[in-house]
Parts: sequence; structure tokens; C-alpha cells
Amino acid sequence: MSAQTGARVHPSAVVESGARLGAGCVVGPFCHVGPDVVLGDRVVLKSHVVVAGATEIGDETEIYPFAVVGEIPQDLKFKGERTRLVIGKRNRIREGATLNVGTEGGGGITRVGDDCLFMTGAHVGHDAQVGNRVIMANQAALGGHCIIEDDVIIGGLSGVHQFVRLGKGAIIGAVTMVTNDVIPHGLVQGPRGTLDGLNLVGLKRRGVARADITALRAAFQALAQGDGAFQDRARRLAAETDSAYVQEVLDFILAGSERSFLTPS
Repeated sequence: MSAQTGARVHPSAVVESGARLGAGCVVGPFCHVGPDVVLGDRVVLKSHVVVAGATEIGDETEIYPFAVVGEIPQDLKFKGERTRLVIGKRNRIREGATLNVGTEGGGGITRVGDDCLFMTGAHVGHDAQVGNRVIMANQAALGGHCIIEDDVIIGGLSGVHQFVRLGKGAIIGAVTMVTNDVIPHGLVQGPRGTLDGLNLVGLKRRGVARADITALRAAFQALAQGDGAFQDRARRLAAETDSAYVQEVLDFILAGSERSFLTPS
């Protein structure tokens, strides 16, 4: 183990040889830190935390009791290959949450951005790519290979199917199963998730201009009710819009999808 200035390890914790602890790290009682783990400056492991695998945790991240970070994927194809988990700065990983390393077939890395909150029992599957300021409420789960863009909120007890993309600023209601991609700023709810509108509350909280919100609402209606297939409507809108927010939605749709899209009801 190598530790920078001010790092503190409780006598009951196990930090294996090879682990690297940044300045001001705190490893609390009964934690276990594996030999390939790198903790950034001022990372706090409260107690009873397991950090395993080739895992890198960014500065000022706090991990709460009984969370397991960096264990092997829940994927029967995994054969022990060396893969990674990279977590950004200032994240809060609450009690019992689990985040797995990647798989060779999925690119080899699970990645989490900055300033995210993973509430009690949340799960991030192998090879998922999670953006900044994402919130996963209690017991929410991401399947493998999901892409979650910035500012997404996933409600409690919700599940996101593997390979699904959630666009920037989308919100998923509680107890919802999401089986297809969700457009940026989309609002999804119901036991089998349906796209019911836009995350207007989130847009207003982030200070998006009224003109852009109006443009998004008009675009949503055009996507819901226009002629032709969903992607055809998006292509027509792309030739007409001058709103950066609408263009963000259209770029997301026209980029293609592993799982198709939830379309406006």
C-alpha cells in the first residue's frame, strides 16, 4: 500500500499491498481495499465497504456501509479477464449499492462521471457509461452496457434494460421498467415505461430559457403526431430547427439505437 499525506486507515480495515490512497483519504472500520485500487484525494470509505478489482475512485467521493464497488460482472461470459471501473469526483455511493467492472466484450470499462448520487441498493452493471450529476434512487438498477447521459434521474425500484440509452436530462418515474432508449429531457413512467412527455420541471430548474422549452414542446408534438416513421419525423425537424435543445434530441434519435426508442404516446 502507498498512502499520501494525511491518509487514515482504521486498524480493523484491510488495505492490500499495491493499493494507492490519495491525500486525506479515510478508510473506515472493517473496509476491504484490493491491491489494484486507486483512491483519489479525500475519498471516504465510511465502514464495511468493499472496493475490489482494477478500480479508480475520484477525489472527494464518499462510499457508505456495505457498498461493493469494483467486483466482477454479473455476466456468465466473464472469464476473469482484467477489466476496470472508473468513478469520477464527488460522487456519493450509499448503503448497499453495487458497481461492477466491465467485460472484455463490452469495451473493458465501466465508467461513472462526477457529482452522481447512487442511493441505497442502486446497481450499475458492467460496461455501463454513466454521465455527470446522475441520480439513481433506492434499488434502481442499470443492466450491462447502458449509456446514461448527464443530469438523468432514475426513480426508486426502476430497472433499465441492457444496452438502453437515457438521453441528457431524462427522468424515469419510480417502479418503471425501461426497455428502449429515452430521448433527452424525456419523461418516462408506468410499470412498462412509456414516454409521457418532457421533464419540464428539470428544464426549469436548470434555467433553460422559455423559448427553448417552447421549442422542445413543439418538437415533441411533431415527433408524436407527424407523418412517417419516428426517425423520418426527426430528420424533417432537423432541417427546420434552430434550437440547440431540439437539435440535441434529434441528434440522439438519428445516432441510431441498439434497442429502438420509446416514442411519444
